Amino acid sequence: MKSYRKELWFNTTSRREYINITRHVEECLAESGVKEGLVLVNAMHITASVFINDDESGLHSDFEKWLEKLAPEKPHSQYAHNGFEDNADAHLKRQVMGREVVVAITNGKLDFGPWEQIFYGEFDGKRRKRVLVKIIGE
Repeated sequence: MKSYRKELWFNTTSRREYINITRHVEECLAESGVKEGLVLVNAMHITASVFINDDESGLHSDFEKWLEKLAPEKPHSQYAHNGFEDNADAHLKRQVMGREVVVAITNGKLDFGPWEQIFYGEFDGKRRKRVLVKIIGE
């Protein structure tokens, strides 16, 4: 069985951002040489997420509005966590959107349903963060 590991690094320009990383994961898959197996893609930071959904700007706007209703950024004083930091909302948003995805690899391709894409969701950005891609298979 083959095993492949790579870190993808991102530096977002805003506090919250959604980045389609499907192409990056496909490049990792090509580098790995795996034709049948699994790929794990996970955020390596507690205020970021990796998830699968449609790459549609209206939907991304809906995510933003919905998450902000669930865990509003301000006032910072509403969160016990925000004694030394101001990112409690980012931790909560990550809990909702999830830490990682696992995708089947079939015939050397990501085995997606219609419209599925992999996204990195940043909820406390403006600094360098990473995503782990781990591929195992034959």
